[in-house]
Amino acid sequence: MLREATINRMTNETQVNVSLKLDGEGQATIDTGVPFMDHMLDLFVKHGFFDATIQASGDTHIDDHHTTEDIGIVLGQVVKEALGDKKGIRRYGNAFVPMDDALAQVVIDCSNRPHLEFRAVLPNEKVGNFDTELVHEFLWKFALEARMNVHVIVHYGQNTHHIIEAIFKALARALDEAVSIDSRVKGVPSTKGLLT
Repeated sequence: MLREATINRMTNETQVNVSLKLDGEGQATIDTGVPFMDHMLDLFVKHGFFDATIQASGDTHIDDHHTTEDIGIVLGQVVKEALGDKKGIRRYGNAFVPMDDALAQVVIDCSNRPHLEFRAVLPNEKVGNFDTELVHEFLWKFALEARMNVHVIVHYGQNTHHIIEAIFKALARALDEAVSIDSRVKGVPSTKGLLT
């Protein structure tokens, strides 16, 4: 079964195209017009062992908000579509990732109940030209559209870049675990009988 999807979203503010294969090799083609997000999404694809093409253009002459938000929306939609009926998946994923001084944890439940719990302090408002408050915006829209519980806990860290990088790597590894197929699972892992 091919677990992949492609979604294109066009608004007056942005154009976002995302193709994602859940069972990949970590091959990434990223060009969003937001250099810091290019870096984080490249990490996400490689550490989750997905294959993805993520292209976006938007009103970055204003700021990076709309583009970052819409990438989160489309990436979440693509993950949801690629998962299909979710039969055979592990459902839950948990990853701790250190990045020098920072330690981030991400826990995921592919529950069809969207929720973001964001327990992180980002010491600086910017990394380069990127507004760090957009990390929350991206993750919230991703969780909402993927219809997942996403819990982000940063246990400690001083360098804002390191903290955010650890979050994206942990998100990738937790998602990889949650969507992976477990041969012991018959149907979907829910007493309700569905996760859609």
